[in-house]
Amino acid sequence: MSYLDLSIKEIHQALIDGKVTSKELVVEAIERAKKLQKTSNAFVTICEKEALEAVNNLDERKKDNLLWGIPYVAKDNFSTKNILSTASSNILKNYVPIYNAQVIDILNDQGAILIGKTVLDELAMGGNGLSCNTGYCTNPLDSKRQIGGSSAGSCAAVTANVVPFALGSDTGDSIRKPASFGGIIGFKPTWSRISRYGLFAFAPSLDHVGFFTKNCEDSALVFDILNGYDSKDFTSSTIEKEETIENINYNIKGLKIAVINQIYNPLENKNIRNDFEKALSLLEKAGATVEKIDVDANLYRTIFPVYMVISSAEATSNNACLDGINYGNTQDGKTIDEVIINTRSNGFNPSIKRRFVLGSYILSKDNIDALFNKAKKIRRLIVNDINRIFQTYDAIILPATSNVAPLIENPDPIDQLSDLYLILENHMAIGNFGGFPSITIPFSYQNKLPVGLNITGRNFEDAKVLNLAATLEKLIKEEK
Repeated sequence: MSYLDLSIKEIHQALIDGKVTSKELVVEAIERAKKLQKTSNAFVTICEKEALEAVNNLDERKKDNLLWGIPYVAKDNFSTKNILSTASSNILKNYVPIYNAQVIDILNDQGAILIGKTVLDELAMGGNGLSCNTGYCTNPLDSKRQIGGSSAGSCAAVTANVVPFALGSDTGDSIRKPASFGGIIGFKPTWSRISRYGLFAFAPSLDHVGFFTKNCEDSALVFDILNGYDSKDFTSSTIEKEETIENINYNIKGLKIAVINQIYNPLENKNIRNDFEKALSLLEKAGATVEKIDVDANLYRTIFPVYMVISSAEATSNNACLDGINYGNTQDGKTIDEVIINTRSNGFNPSIKRRFVLGSYILSKDNIDALFNKAKKIRRLIVNDINRIFQTYDAIILPATSNVAPLIENPDPIDQLSDLYLILENHMAIGNFGGFPSITIPFSYQNKLPVGLNITGRNFEDAKVLNLAATLEKLIKEEK
């Protein structure tokens, strides 16, 4: 048994009791990271030198901090001072920031030890972990399969027990879907609850900072440490923070939970459906009310196109600075225009270029009203409909995905015009549309590969969502 395989609270207690040292944890985590790198390509940078220096400089007066001396990793789109931060893109392959993201500073102050920066789909624009500039990131549970994205490496690191928690970002489902494929917890809190200062912007109206853990209680613990107002982030919420760990009481009596038929019904896998129905039964036995409800399927079929329009437009605007003049791996040219053209042509992969072309088209004077503004209006209709549901129900629960992690080569085809794809496979973007707290937990195993379910709740009711998730997590484990 390794202490790295335990929960954060258990690791913390072992450190307090002197059963293990932080240096021992960090050294073992680095060795695990190197091993994982050979099989899954999860890291851009393994920060061995920096991590060992941080261990040697730990402030013993902060030993009571729950994350003190505990190793973690961060997605490579978080700014880390004096540490390479590439967003897995060639255009930033030499970028070393001069400042930390706010969440990195918080974790440094806690005494947590950053041992690596993890790969992602380039600039966080992807959902399979296969567009990283350093190559595919594969699933530690089966190297022939995807781990998902864009927070691929962070999910892989927690799935493989390299670290007990990992930072990620979520713009459409980039934490919660990989968590389903890795069989771990992926939590995206309410938008504005955790500072995004120092997170490379993709689509700011959708971007969330979140994280992976091995259990729901650890997610509550990390959330309590990271959430709070930050004056450096102008979108940061001033609403008083709530201590979620104190609210995990495993009592869900009286909660009303909705299952949306138009999202759930397209699920074809009978085994996953059976396991999902069993999970609903466990919630009802614990005192919750579960009801299946209907929505306008035509409205929910727009989730994916609305996401693509808004995210592509915002990404095009936010990444205009990556031009070789302001930022980026500058390429030669006789004029400024040539420098910009050469830098951007050589710096981005084809899928990123397509997104930028699409975003530019959407934002053009002739199209902005018909495409961008219309997409924002439809987004509002979807969010209004979800808020209508939340007037009656405390949470919405649904399968996070329709199946286990896809194969990298020859994945099972899904008709991209079907409700299975347009609604079920993309429904978690609703959490980004409305900024709702949303968490994925494992509930089913098919041929030893995990599938997750997703719980989404009202804005600023993160504690209720985490308690519901922790309760269901406990019930599922007890049932086994």
